[in-house]
Amino acid sequence: MLKLYGIIGLLLVIFSEINFFLKIEPFDKFYFPIIWFGYILFIDSLAYKTRGKSLINNALPKLIGMFIISAPFWKIFEFINIRGKNWYYIGTEFFGPYADLFAFIAFSTVVPAFFVTLSFFITDISIKNIIPKDKISKKVILFSIIIGLLSFIFLLLFPKYFFPFKWIFLFLILDPINYYNKRPSLFYAIKRREKIILSIVMVSLILGFLWEFWNFYASVKWLYTIPFVEFWYFFEMPLLGYLGYIPFGFTTFSFYYFIEFLFKRA
Repeated sequence: MLKLYGIIGLLLVIFSEINFFLKIEPFDKFYFPIIWFGYILFIDSLAYKTRGKSLINNALPKLIGMFIISAPFWKIFEFINIRGKNWYYIGTEFFGPYADLFAFIAFSTVVPAFFVTLSFFITDISIKNIIPKDKISKKVILFSIIIGLLSFIFLLLFPKYFFPFKWIFLFLILDPINYYNKRPSLFYAIKRREKIILSIVMVSLILGFLWEFWNFYASVKWLYTIPFVEFWYFFEMPLLGYLGYIPFGFTTFSFYYFIEFLFKRA
């Protein structure tokens, strides 16, 4: 049986689903944090039931840290979007001067949702297997960081043509640094052909589907303007746009372990 908090989480998700059609206020406008906090509680409880361990039950400080860094993490992409304007929000005027506070609360769920979902598919040993046992060449680190920085610069200079790189440039900068510092690294996972890569791809697509599915019926939502791929829409997102969730998942993973390393050194 699910833990009580998991049942509460499931009820929050069900309520939000129903309220997409009932439009009961103010819950309708607050759907994003309600449904995603509910999702996190439910999936964590499900992970505990199936694996005997979960972030809430076994690593609560780690999960709290994920909530704290999540909104600042997403702000990086919002900053880049100032130039590219690939998405914009509607309905946020409801929150008036508290719109930024609402955004912080809403986007605090992004990183926790990713790792709670990942914990449902993988065990601790999967993470331990991608802690590098060797050193990465400094030339490889430098090359990857340079490519990441150039991607960022071209994103700002030519956003219409380089917009896909917004999801991968940070990964190219941070993951080789994680490798060098012997932190969980997807470069190392790719080198060792670890199955965690497939798990991250799957989790990224699952979350991408849920973000777009729940966004589609919402009154406070985002809409897209994506050059060259504005066809074959699946909810508000062009079908090809879902591919961006894969590098976003890689970036989320690398960003968290980079920040965790900084705090452990402090």
